Amino acid sequence: MCAKRALGSGRKGRLAKRAAKPVLDPCPPGQIGGTYKPLTEAEVARIYDTALTLLAHLGLGEVPERLHADLCKAGAIDDGAGRILFPRTLVEDAIADAAKSFVLHGRDPARSIEVGGQRVHFGTGGAAVQTLDIDSRSYRPSTLEDLHNFTRLQDTLANVSWYTRCCVATDVPDIFDLDVNTAYALIKNTTKPTATSFTLAENIAPIVEMLDIAAGGPGAFSKRPFMKAHISPIISPMRFGEDAVDVVYECIKHNIPISCITAAQAGATAPATLAGFLAQSLAETLASLVMVHAIKPGFPMVFSNWPLVIDLRTGAFSGGSGESAVLNAASAQISNWLGLPSGVACSMTDAKAIDAQYGMEKGLTSLAAALAGGNLIYESSGMTASLLGASFEAFILDDEMHSHTYRALRGIEVTDDNLGYEAIIEAVKGDGHFLGGAHTLAAMERDYFYPALADRDQPVTWAENGSKDAWDIAQDRARHILATHTPEYLTPDQDAAIRAKFNILT
Repeated sequence: MCAKRALGSGRKGRLAKRAAKPVLDPCPPGQIGGTYKPLTEAEVARIYDTALTLLAHLGLGEVPERLHADLCKAGAIDDGAGRILFPRTLVEDAIADAAKSFVLHGRDPARSIEVGGQRVHFGTGGAAVQTLDIDSRSYRPSTLEDLHNFTRLQDTLANVSWYTRCCVATDVPDIFDLDVNTAYALIKNTTKPTATSFTLAENIAPIVEMLDIAAGGPGAFSKRPFMKAHISPIISPMRFGEDAVDVVYECIKHNIPISCITAAQAGATAPATLAGFLAQSLAETLASLVMVHAIKPGFPMVFSNWPLVIDLRTGAFSGGSGESAVLNAASAQISNWLGLPSGVACSMTDAKAIDAQYGMEKGLTSLAAALAGGNLIYESSGMTASLLGASFEAFILDDEMHSHTYRALRGIEVTDDNLGYEAIIEAVKGDGHFLGGAHTLAAMERDYFYPALADRDQPVTWAENGSKDAWDIAQDRARHILATHTPEYLTPDQDAAIRAKFNILT
């Protein structure tokens, strides 16, 4: 007994062992989804057929001149009334030629991820204009400093597989400076795959110059792009947005992978019925795919069909609803059915505080999307207040939530050893329990995830430790990371070269 206690090094040793990363991570990113199918095969086919009928007979309006020429060259038809129609064969050719999987590069190759199939990765998104202040616990306008701090924070979180800027620096009024400083914040503070939005097409070329400096020289970024673009080239219902289309052309020119995002709102810019919504939203996202196909067939595009829901009583956005959960799961299912790299948006809680509503809505929506096999689950880390807010504590808690989700996706491995026939006999004939047995010890780290934040103590122990809730615990962890994690991912020479060319504000 004494020898066993010495091996454990007492309570401090046990706590250190629990805090250490296990030799085998029981729930790493990239688990396989696809078991949850809210739609039957026949229902998916009907939605797809309706989408193709919409494209062939209604088509898209407000088509920019350059895109109009490229689409017609690819086989689209001008209906003579200001709309361009997409024949079924053209859409099917675009799907057949589309990139079915591709790598989202990190500046650190070890942090790159492959997008496609039914591999599930959680990441960020959003354009929050408010930050839940870590000190006051009140919302205030988001700043450039917040963006740098959010980027530093998530750099330490294993389950944020890529990082899209999660907030807008509202203290940077100039559009070009905003785009430049946003991209700078990403490359300075993380080596994960990154993503951003470009306000105007003409901002892209100079920003690529900055990315080239970080990548090692002229042309280096385009050879191995570590930043993708979020673009919404379709304005619901069923028309193109000229500025966003211009951004698409410029991104393709510079080999920047793109997420073409359809973000219709049920009952506002798309039908209120869930099936009707899915048909229109699918048609619009397929139109983006045909657009990319007409410009450069097979160019890497995340098929980002993001169903958004509003409260039809008030018009308020409702990101944490059951309808949002099932719609995004269905979107992932349809994208997988088409064999296209999918992007959906979940974990968009409407809660303003880190409370029970927050946990319920995030857990419900993110698990549904993951079980359905969404490849990239956007908005799933850090977002609060119906996407108006971003929170440091939310990033911490969401990262642990994702581990539980990945563990659920991993499922149950049924093998001769795992069935435990011999272990059951040994326990029954021996000590009458499984504690400390070899079979249990082998499974302990391999099959179980042990949370660092969730409280599993007895009530009396919890009280003795200060009766902290999840918000308190996450706040402590976020403060520690922000105080200690100050990465230097740009060399002094790279940073100086960037500052000589651009108005860097930090």
